[in-house]
Formats: sequence, C-alpha cells, structure tokens
Amino acid sequence: MDTPNVGIPERLAAGMSMPEQHEYLRKRLSRRKVLASSFAAAGTVGGIGLLAGSSGGSGDAQGGSASGSSPLTAASARSAPVKVDGRLVAPFARHLAFGADPKTQMRVSWQVPFAVKSPYLRVGPKPWELSRKIEAEVRDLHTPSLSKKLPAVEQYYLHAALDGLRPGTTYYYGVGHEGFDPASPERMATIGTFRTAPATAEKFVFTAFGDQGVSYDALANDQLILGQNPSFHLHAGDICYADSTGHGKESDTYDARVWDTFLAQTESVAKSVPWMVTTGNHDMEAWYSPNGYGGQSARWSLPENGFDPVQAPGVYSFTYGNVGVVALDANDVSYEIPANKGYTDGRQTAWLDRRLGELRADETVDFVVVFFHHCMYSTATHGSDGGVRDAWLELFTRHQVDLVINGHNHVYERTDAIKGGEVGKPVPVGASTDPTRDGIVYVTAGGAGKDLYSFPAGVKDSYEGHVDDRDAVKSFHWTSSRLHAPDTVAWSRVRYTGFSFLAVEVTAGADPRLTVSALAESGERVDHFEVVRGK
Repeated sequence: MDTPNVGIPERLAAGMSMPEQHEYLRKRLSRRKVLASSFAAAGTVGGIGLLAGSSGGSGDAQGGSASGSSPLTAASARSAPVKVDGRLVAPFARHLAFGADPKTQMRVSWQVPFAVKSPYLRVGPKPWELSRKIEAEVRDLHTPSLSKKLPAVEQYYLHAALDGLRPGTTYYYGVGHEGFDPASPERMATIGTFRTAPATAEKFVFTAFGDQGVSYDALANDQLILGQNPSFHLHAGDICYADSTGHGKESDTYDARVWDTFLAQTESVAKSVPWMVTTGNHDMEAWYSPNGYGGQSARWSLPENGFDPVQAPGVYSFTYGNVGVVALDANDVSYEIPANKGYTDGRQTAWLDRRLGELRADETVDFVVVFFHHCMYSTATHGSDGGVRDAWLELFTRHQVDLVINGHNHVYERTDAIKGGEVGKPVPVGASTDPTRDGIVYVTAGGAGKDLYSFPAGVKDSYEGHVDDRDAVKSFHWTSSRLHAPDTVAWSRVRYTGFSFLAVEVTAGADPRLTVSALAESGERVDHFEVVRGK
C-alpha cells in the first residue's frame, strides 16, 4: 500500500518520490553489474546486444533499455533478442483502445514472445477482405533481474494506429509479421473485430472496474463483462499487480511476466472491446522511467489528447455518443501515497478544468463521467483520499460531473448524491438523482479480481435485497501529513464485499439518462440507480 515499488528498503522508500526511486534502482543495478563484470570477460555479463531499430522511442522513456539516458554500463546491457522463425511465433494479448475520436480512430496493441520481423496489422470490412495493411510500431521493454528470485525479462509490444475509419462501422482485423499472415486460410481463426462509435448518439452500454490483477475471479468478471456487449470498458487503475505488494520492502518481487499473463487473460474481451485504462499506485513501476510510467507507455496506446501524453499517459478524454469520459491520474494529487504527488506541477488540474468546461459547452454531450484510481469517498480499508478532494472536488461540483468512478478499495461502495461534502439527496437502491440539483454520486468499483477488502468493524454490507442502512459510518480520510483524519459519514449508501463490476446503460434522445448497475461475479445485481439531468 505504502510505496509502489520493489527492491528499496522500506525505511527509504517511504520518503522517496518516483524519480528518486527510479534513480536508486538504476544506480543499484549499475553497481551490481559493474561488480559482476570484474569477474567475467568483457562483453559477457548480461550480454551486449540490443534490439536495434525499435521504434518505441528512447529506452529510458519507453522501455528502460540500456541505451540513451540509462546510467547502465555496456557490461550490463541486455542479451540479444532470440531469433525464432516467424512461422512459429503466434501473436497474443490483443487489446484495443480508442483514439481521441472513437468515431474514426482505433488503436490495436498486441504482444509477441520473441522479436519478429516486419510486424503489421491487416484491417478490412470483411474477415476475408483485410486489404489495408499497416506497419506496426515496436515498443520493446527490458526488465533486469530486480530480485534474486526472478530472471531478466524481454517483452515485445506492438501497436498500430487506425485513423480515418467510418463511424458506426464494424471492422475485422488481424495481426501478424513475416511468416505469420492473419489473412492466410490457416490463420483465419485469429481474426478479431471491433465497431467504431456511431455518428449520432444512440443507446449503448459501457462497463467499469478497478484493481483487477490475475485470478479466477478476474477472469470470471471479464466473461460477465463480455456478456454485457459493452461499447468500451473503463479500468480505474491497479491493472495487473506485477508488483504484488507495493510495500517498498526488500521482500517485494516485481515480476514483469505477470503482464503477459494479465494481457492474455484480458484478450478474450479486450480484443473486441476498447479497454480504456488509467494509472493506480501499483502501476507506478520505478525501473522504467523517473515517473514510473515507462512500462505503461510501452504496453498501452491511449488517446493522446491530455495535457502531456508522454509524461502522463493515463490522462486523456474521449466522447462516445452523448457521454464525455475523462481519465485522470490520481497519483499526482494523492495524500495517501505521495510518490508521484505534484509531478504535473498543477498542469493536470488546469487541463481538467478546461476539459470539463469544454464538455459542458458541447451541446451533443448530455453526461460527463470521470474515472481515476484513489477514492474520493469510501469507508473501506484505504478510506478516502483528501488529496483528490482538495484538488478536484470543487471542479467536479462547478462543472456538474454526473458520475465519478474509482477503484483502490477492493469492494463495491456507492454514495448518495454528495453536494458540498454533505448528502445532497439520499439515493437508495433503485432511486433516481439529478446532478444539477442533488450533487454527484461516487462509485468505488474495486472488486475486479484482486483480494477483497472490508468495511469498518461492525458495518455490514448493504445492497439490493440485503439492505442495512446506516445513519452514520465511522471512517477516515487521508490528510496532507499522511495521517488519518476521522470521519463520521452519512453518505455510504450501498456496500458489497464481493467481486463485481459496474455496467452503465446510456440512453440518448429526448429523455437521456444513465442507468447504473453493479453486478456481482455470480451475475446477481447488487445495486442500481439512475442519473437524469434537469432540463
């Protein structure tokens, strides 16, 4: 919980920023390799080959390679990539994401287990007509052995940008490379499909959760999500937990291979449903870059319309139908876990103010949904983060955001409508609320698949069919001093400690509304309410 990193003594990590953690790891490994090189022939320690020609940008920014600005010596350079006949290498881990305009842009990403020649994407209107061929960008990622228990890892991520697509159109695509052509008859089973956003608003569904990881429960949630036929999915951070604990202890083990397992697990949904992620505390991986997001930049292609897509890849927005969606990086403002606090120097918050204003001025946008990791309002294990409240609550209120989705606490919890920090209107299960009058509903949807948390002692779950309303729940919020400030709150309306996710049905037209439901891993509905804006 305390510091999302590995290989740094806890007494040091607790007071270190992400750039300081990055520098510590780089210098530590560099010293280790220099010592090792004195006992080995020159050029044999760790290998001397690099993946030449990678188009993923500088190694330190995109993949932590031993070139460019990396402090590593030549003796610590990584091994040359394994050369395998392309006919024997199958792509895996396909995942989609929108570009800035979901009507005309799609980003396709995938992975290969070994370096391949000439990777590409084919796309077309029919599975047997993949006439358009686009060269893929390679973003290779090198992770050295950061623990005695684990080997060094080479990962190869590939990305293709599709622009100029037709709105409301189904496309078929295949990914391949020299020796592996998805259009060949024997490879047809690997072809995927996606649909662009419609030209005009119509009814659709999107889903959301946070804190997934790799588990049976995570996989079960994925399959239930696929059954909702969503137009896109929002993942509110703490994506795979390659750093399994994030305590900053020497006993922590950062295993980059968990990403392979996670992306393979997610492929059954994400190959056809755009998987829109943002950053949680476990997603700051200090080895790759000073702000910890070099790994994320290698693995994901997200809309590049935030204030700085290189430094803050998890900050962006898009509009689908009549809904404007805004993704934020709460690591920038968190009081609880301040490793990256203030890294944007206020630029993210200034961008947020502008973007919310633009969305509210857009007559085609009925609803604004914001998602990020740390909880604005929650009573479970982590409590609420006073940092996100101090930075963004006034903006959400002034711009009348309609729904806020968080993760971080591994439970489902939903507030009443909150206005001015207090209950603006009770919103029991099945009720309707108007953000222009009542305030904003905040949802913690952190039950995606990681080990579940709990609510305060003596506070029972309260959900559809099992209501246990409380006039007051004792909780806390984090302060700028990283201390707990006790709270007694009246806004904790729905609580559920099972695995779950959020499904939102969006209605357009003369009577627009958000019908928000929470579904358990069993498929049982545990909560539902409506958001309808005043005319």
